[in-house]
Amino acid sequence: MKEVADKHPHNSPELMDSIESNYVRLRNTPVAARPFRVHSQPGFVLHSYPYKETSLIIDVFSRQYGRVALLAKGAKRPHSQLRGVLQTFQPLTFSWSGKSQLQTLTGAEWVGGMHPLEKNTLLCGFYLNEILIKLIQRDDPQPLLFDEYVATINQLAHSEPAPIVLRKFELSLLKTAGVVNDLSYCTKQRAPVFFDVLYTVDPEAGTRPVEENEAVIKVHGKTLLDMQAEDYSDPNTQMQSKSLMRSLFAHHLHGIPIHTRQILMDLQNL
Repeated sequence: MKEVADKHPHNSPELMDSIESNYVRLRNTPVAARPFRVHSQPGFVLHSYPYKETSLIIDVFSRQYGRVALLAKGAKRPHSQLRGVLQTFQPLTFSWSGKSQLQTLTGAEWVGGMHPLEKNTLLCGFYLNEILIKLIQRDDPQPLLFDEYVATINQLAHSEPAPIVLRKFELSLLKTAGVVNDLSYCTKQRAPVFFDVLYTVDPEAGTRPVEENEAVIKVHGKTLLDMQAEDYSDPNTQMQSKSLMRSLFAHHLHGIPIHTRQILMDLQNL
């Protein structure tokens, strides 16, 4: 997996050059209504960034506090207790303290109970982490999305079909971010979606029927109803939902690429 890690988007030179300035900004930005000390908060490491010679900045998805940035002092030292603990896709408990956006990690413990992700499922996990980082703001608690993230990691680890698992999480993430509503409801007609009608999901206006010769992503009403019901047993639903999700993510990320998706596509074309 070394080649994959070398390609990983979060290790790009541009991002690494910005870590120092981000650290200063986070350290000096106060956050209202956040406790000074947090103890044993369930969470996952989404990504870690090297800071100076011996420390890390870790992006944590916690159940009660959402995404938080934590400074793990000395975590890169050979004998640090944190060195082997701060792993992605493993359930941990975190303790931290501080008043700014970048708080100091004071402890992390492995909880266990989950199978590791391997091979392609590991890349799927990195994809989940990347879209979480890009769509969910820091300090925005999302306990239900956290629970779904845990369930999704478990499903991938137990070899459930990755395309279906990812589509379900993508839709939940877009709904949590407030950019997608009930797909079974036609916003323009103010009526339920019909099975045999072609629709598009306008990123700004919601679900509406496709106009003649319109150059948009087209999906059948059945696909939207299936997605809303989390039923991806129909191969056509799987195909159309994939195109729809790509289109919606491209819009709401303002063209910012999802690098792990491209790596997955490259590996599939080898």
